[in-house]
Parts: sequence; structure tokens; C-alpha cells
Amino acid sequence: MAAAKKTMTVIQTGSENGKSPGMRETLRGLGLGRIRSQSVLEDTPSTRGMVTKVQHLVRVEEQKKDK
Repeated sequence: MAAAKKTMTVIQTGSENGKSPGMRETLRGLGLGRIRSQSVLEDTPSTRGMVTKVQHLVRVEEQKKDK
């Protein structure tokens, strides 16, 4: 039986206005674009790195997938 994949919900809490193009691209890569937009993503090292880059603009809620 395979282990359940961990997911996380990333919620944008800050505006991308005035931020560097790299931060804007990171938000788009996470599936975000407006304040209060949400995206459910698989918890991987690359996703964690993207979240770390824009940690002042997002909130993360960790979840564990049932099956």
C-alpha cells in the first residue's frame, strides 16, 4: 500500500504590486494571482522552495490526503 501524498493549500495574502518580476512569476507558478486566491499543491521540495521565496505574500495550510 502506497503512503498517502501530502498536500498543502497555499493562500495569497499580499499583493504582487511593486514586487520583482521573479516574485510575480513564482506566484503564477503556484497558481496564484489575486489576494485570497487559493491553490492546492503537492508538498514537494520544489514547491516548498517557491513558497519560501514569497513567504511574506502567502499563507500555507498543510493537509494530509486520505487516499
